[in-house]
Amino acid sequence: MVDKPTNTNRFARNPQSGMAAATALGMNALRPIMKFQISMLRMWADSIERLASNYDRGLEEAATSAEQPEERPDQERAA
Repeated sequence: MVDKPTNTNRFARNPQSGMAAATALGMNALRPIMKFQISMLRMWADSIERLASNYDRGLEEAATSAEQPEERPDQERAA
């Protein structure tokens, strides 16, 4: 009980320290949530990059298969 008036006087003299302590406590509580969100965004970005590379690869395969129809009749004649 002796410390109670001392703490009250300390907060009365410097009210910003209580706000700073509350802010620090809040930021420490939010840090794991922020790290989780960052990791989820990184996974999402990686998935988007893989999708884009697969799409580009599919376009290249479609372009090469579109260029080869002239060879197909020759193969059919040989068969």
